[in-house]
Amino acid sequence: MAEKGFSEHFVDDGKNFTVENPAILVVDMLNDFCKEGGSMVLKEGVEAVAPIANLIAKAREHGFPIIYINDCHRPGKYDKEFDKRTPHCIDGTWGAQVIDELAPLEQDYCIKKRRFSGFFQTDLDLVLRELGVKTVVVTGVVTNICVRSTCHDAFFLGYNVVVPTDCVRATGPREQESTLWDLETQYGSVTTSDKVIQKF
Repeated sequence: MAEKGFSEHFVDDGKNFTVENPAILVVDMLNDFCKEGGSMVLKEGVEAVAPIANLIAKAREHGFPIIYINDCHRPGKYDKEFDKRTPHCIDGTWGAQVIDELAPLEQDYCIKKRRFSGFFQTDLDLVLRELGVKTVVVTGVVTNICVRSTCHDAFFLGYNVVVPTDCVRATGPREQESTLWDLETQYGSVTTSDKVIQKF
């Protein structure tokens, strides 16, 4: 890995990637993860909000689908995920809502998930196939957990995976760099939102 870091070294290397029949996946940009007072706040998550908002706006101009993948757990019920993590994103609460800056529009899709991957035991794959999607542009938090898991499953299911570095944030710099490295070398293409928009 280059000394200046993966995300700086690779995104400007001129590598060709395709964005055929894309959908924008917005992973877990929820109050519990992104806003003061949330149960598991990632402070760095705010850095991804403006780039994601811009990417969504440009995608909407082209009529590409925007799909929000939202962590959501049943109130008052046991959830295996809480064996490892603080209870969060309880259905019907403020914490489980998408942040105001990225609020979905009526034509957008919202998919609830109870595990890290947006594909696990959800109808995301069905929705994407009905829409004719070939490429998933994966954004959100956190890079090394839910974003990564979603990218893995997307690749396993045959989708072209693209991850803009400015639209994802991890639990720390080491996790951001190592996860982006893994995604680039094993699962898809790592680039920037500006370069994705240029492919629209």
